[in-house]
Amino acid sequence: MRNIETRITKTGPDDAGLNQLLTDARMEERRGRADLMAARLDSLAAHIVSRQLNHTEAAELLRQEAVKIQNEAQEIH
Repeated sequence: MRNIETRITKTGPDDAGLNQLLTDARMEERRGRADLMAARLDSLAAHIVSRQLNHTEAAELLRQEAVKIQNEAQEIH
């Protein structure tokens, strides 16, 4: 099943409508990524608190998460 959304875009000599559509899509993607990152950080904070990790263990957990994020970024490109 695919999500299909039809939009009427005003195009003209300067294609301002298309540029605005692209700008809106980029902003929506940024918002989505920010929400995801906030959720990941909240999850890490909860894990650190619930396990009562010391500063060294918390730093290692953050490093592991950074590696996961880097790997995900490489898979996208």
